Amino acid sequence: MSRTLQIQTARAYLPLLEPNRYKGAWGGRGSAKSHFFGDETVDRCVQGPTRVVCIREFQTSLEQSVKRLLEDKIRLYGLEGNRSDQFRIMNNQIESPHDGIIIFQGMQAHNAVSIKSLEGFDIAWVEEAQSLSQRSLDLLRPTLRKPGSELWFSWNPDQPTDPVDKLLRGPVPPPRSCVVGTTFRDNPWFPSELREEMEFDREHDYEKYEHIWEGEYESHSEARVFKNWKVEEFETPADAVFYPGSDWGYSVDPSVLLRMWIRKNPVGQPGRDTLFIDHEVYKIGCEIDHLPQLFDSIVCRCGWVSEAKWLPFSPCSNPAHGMLRPWKILADNARPETISYMQRHGYPRMEACLKGKDSVKEGVIFLQGYNIVVHPRCKHTIDELKTYSYKTDPLTGMITPILEDKKNHVIDSMRYGVEPIRKPRKSATW
Repeated sequence: MSRTLQIQTARAYLPLLEPNRYKGAWGGRGSAKSHFFGDETVDRCVQGPTRVVCIREFQTSLEQSVKRLLEDKIRLYGLEGNRSDQFRIMNNQIESPHDGIIIFQGMQAHNAVSIKSLEGFDIAWVEEAQSLSQRSLDLLRPTLRKPGSELWFSWNPDQPTDPVDKLLRGPVPPPRSCVVGTTFRDNPWFPSELREEMEFDREHDYEKYEHIWEGEYESHSEARVFKNWKVEEFETPADAVFYPGSDWGYSVDPSVLLRMWIRKNPVGQPGRDTLFIDHEVYKIGCEIDHLPQLFDSIVCRCGWVSEAKWLPFSPCSNPAHGMLRPWKILADNARPETISYMQRHGYPRMEACLKGKDSVKEGVIFLQGYNIVVHPRCKHTIDELKTYSYKTDPLTGMITPILEDKKNHVIDSMRYGVEPIRKPRKSATW
């Protein structure tokens, strides 16, 4: 027995409802690309037996997969249950009506042999497709060979040389392709919290606004300061030593806290040490008396409603709540009164960074000596690493060795956090 769902679809996505081998939606943040494909996944599973694989380039856990989005859709439409026309949400997969299934996988875990397990699937949905490697794309495309099978791609563009862009936005896309470009303007349900962030970027950093919100390719990539980094899911070891760093802001600039740890390269093996960034908090307009609560949320987000709001402070039994309070945090020394306030309100080991002549340049060079791995949840860290650049000579277009003093609040927090390694102090207690 099939059911009929009443699903509202933004006009920009209507062409993707027609059958096609390749379906793509690219554009800026807040354009509802993932929500469209999430709704379409649920609808297709309700209409008949459907096997869906949801893919990312890297996936070591389900935390950053679209599983939570699909669970929310299923519950929104009242489709969770044990009947044959309902979905059963399992730990690592979702059983769909008519004996269908939805699974979640990372392409980096596949090779030419293991990928054959997906031959009989009806749909492969690649989320964050701008990160999909050419190897993964070449493995995936011929694997889905069932008659009528479809490959779906949703992504925020990065570079025109990215494999998914070359395939679907190049001069000759594959046969039976339908690709749409969308922005927040195409989303009738664009939330007010995101609108505030979008309008702030448009007013204060138009280049970032074009890339993040309009879906434009990132400009001046050759001028980027950091090219030694990647986005990848990872598990933080229980015995990790953390190097937290913090930068202060209010009306225009954000207050930032990063949690970082380092994995040393084995002695005798070539290669660089790896700096992992696994959590961030980032907020513009945070009052000084709200900073302890903001910093407490770096792991336990019990009081948060969204990126822009949180609930009034209340005691929390989660042991992760305020987990950085016992750690030494290096913070911007330009605000000694803020550091003093934090020391008296739960962060007694916070200290001012040293800075000094050429400290920015030296700190950046030090960070360039690491392999940097950023967890996908650290979105502001990713944004800054993408856009932090050297100045370009307006007369010649040549790149100078002068660092731009913008798009660097997360970068500054990174520099402060690793300062004790770069410039060890007399007291090494951590």
